[in-house]
Amino acid sequence: MLVRTRLGSPSLPSGPRRCQELACCSSQLPTMARGLPSTASLVRFCQKLNRLKPLEESTMETSLRRCLSTLDLTLLGVGGMVGSGLYVLTGTVAKELAGPAVLVSFGVAAMASLLGALCYPELVALVPGQGFAYLFTCVSMGELWAFLIGWNVLLEYLIGGAAVARAWSAYLDAIFSHSIRNFTETHVGIWQVPFLAHYPDFLAAGVLLLAATFVSCGARISSWLNHTLSAISLVVILFIIILGFVLARPHNWSSEEGGFAPFGFSGIMAGTATCFFAFVGFDVIAASSEEAQNPKRAVPMAIAISLGLVAGAYILVSTVLTLMVPWHSLDPDSALADAFYRRGYSWAGFIVAAGSICAMNTVLLSSLFSLPRIVYAMAADGLIFQVFAHVHPRTQVPVVGILVFGILMAFLALLLDLEALVQFLSIGTLLAYTFVATSIIVLRFQKAPPSSSPGPASLGPVAKEYDSFSDHIQLVGTQQASAPEPGQLRPALRPYLGFLGGCKPGAAVAWALGVLVASAITLSCVLIFGGSPLHLPLWGYTLLLLLSSVMFLLSLLVLGAHQQQRRQDTFQIPMVPVTPALSILLNIFLMLKLSSLTWLRFSVWLLIGLVVYFGYGIRHSKENQRERPGLTATRYVVFPSGSLEETVQPVQPPSHTPAQETGRTEQPISP
Repeated sequence: MLVRTRLGSPSLPSGPRRCQELACCSSQLPTMARGLPSTASLVRFCQKLNRLKPLEESTMETSLRRCLSTLDLTLLGVGGMVGSGLYVLTGTVAKELAGPAVLVSFGVAAMASLLGALCYPELVALVPGQGFAYLFTCVSMGELWAFLIGWNVLLEYLIGGAAVARAWSAYLDAIFSHSIRNFTETHVGIWQVPFLAHYPDFLAAGVLLLAATFVSCGARISSWLNHTLSAISLVVILFIIILGFVLARPHNWSSEEGGFAPFGFSGIMAGTATCFFAFVGFDVIAASSEEAQNPKRAVPMAIAISLGLVAGAYILVSTVLTLMVPWHSLDPDSALADAFYRRGYSWAGFIVAAGSICAMNTVLLSSLFSLPRIVYAMAADGLIFQVFAHVHPRTQVPVVGILVFGILMAFLALLLDLEALVQFLSIGTLLAYTFVATSIIVLRFQKAPPSSSPGPASLGPVAKEYDSFSDHIQLVGTQQASAPEPGQLRPALRPYLGFLGGCKPGAAVAWALGVLVASAITLSCVLIFGGSPLHLPLWGYTLLLLLSSVMFLLSLLVLGAHQQQRRQDTFQIPMVPVTPALSILLNIFLMLKLSSLTWLRFSVWLLIGLVVYFGYGIRHSKENQRERPGLTATRYVVFPSGSLEETVQPVQPPSHTPAQETGRTEQPISP
């Protein structure tokens, strides 16, 4: 083949040689010569977008310090979830969306978060690296999807931290009778610009810079500070619940005050979609798994304990709040403190305000702890600028990411009016949960990946893990010689589902997963828009509801009919595929309950992310650098039905050793 002759020219420098290869390739393809992309180049481009990060790269080795125990992770999760959601969002949802039924909204949001949370420990056990939802999507669904998830989570932490800082400032200002706001408005003035705050919040920006300084000192120092503030916050929450039940008036839930659910089921679900903002912090536990001493054991326990504690706190606090004062008279900015003031317990209001400041400080620490780490993971993979992958040699934290994004977060808190962007936080979290649940299904029905290195020594601990897993599979095989591989039809069901037995392993699972997601979207749209927005007739509404429900159930049955991976040494989510499928359905339903303006902002942010990916990430990706030593024109010419690796390897000359390119390629390849 002419391609092989070109590859065998070692005398050419790397730049001209590549140009000649591509020139040779273009002469072979008439369609490309006419200026049109060939089918092979389009397929290769699509393969680039969906290339997976090898699972073997996610080892226990890390440049970060492993110093976090189960208690550290639990309090980190509690600190990330208990903040403005408890002290601000409770009153806002109760007054404007759900009434006293806000406790139901928090319960449903906690259930949806639990379904998503159950997926994290299994993925952390398989992929014990940095980046949580980003990394899980990268190893299961592809590079582009992973980048978009990481991009959305990045904005979620940016806006979330800035919004919490402004809420922290407002609570502190309320303690001093709004003297801080009055002083700023008098000396700076009042702004009347859309999307900007009425006045610059220097206090919010200052506390963010101070928190960024603490986080940059190392994980142990920020963890100690988080312990202290979380303990104070939990004591204040216990005080609120006890005194709140003492002051409770059941009459506030009566029909004379509007009843328990004045906005009906629609209001409860709208409140649930907004209440997701309260639970966005638990994934900081998964984000910190690379710094955990024993992530396979500590992460599942920390997620379960922290989520249970926080869900109970939210439900109990929202209960006592709406029992203390009528829901329609709540102050949405400082509902809890104002409720105690109105009942004549002003001293309790000061305690609540002090507890809220401590709780919001823990959320700020959590946001500034997590955000640089996902940026670190994306930078290490080459999808964003490499400077964010720099780890300080003494503190062993990504100090550049902490300082840059801490300053950016402070700038947002200083200038922007972030109240209207709270719902935007929920949509990013719900989308991340959806992709995590989908990743569980994809990885559970995949065969364990073979080692891509020549020997186990180059893989370190992962080789040992994979060897033990292979030994386990071999032991099971001696007991059941005909055990099918993951993704194949179960032997007991082959006589009844013979039409699925002829499919390639994983093909039926992929189609069933696609149908499951599509039917979940259709079912959610029918439930939300089939009534008043679209005014469907009863027979059309019922027909669409039945069809989408049947397709959802059938896809579940097809998935359940196939063999799954079974691992005894790590945590696995129970009832797969039912549990992740319910998580997908509930997340999509709650996303569609958000406002159209939220979806518009979300689309604009996604568009900006696509520009960043196609302008920088796709070319500097670690996986793209890995492919460069084997980059040949074969990819444009030879394209059988196999994978990309299968098309590159046969045309690689045996004597080809890119000595001139070794220095250029070693750095991106090494994990």
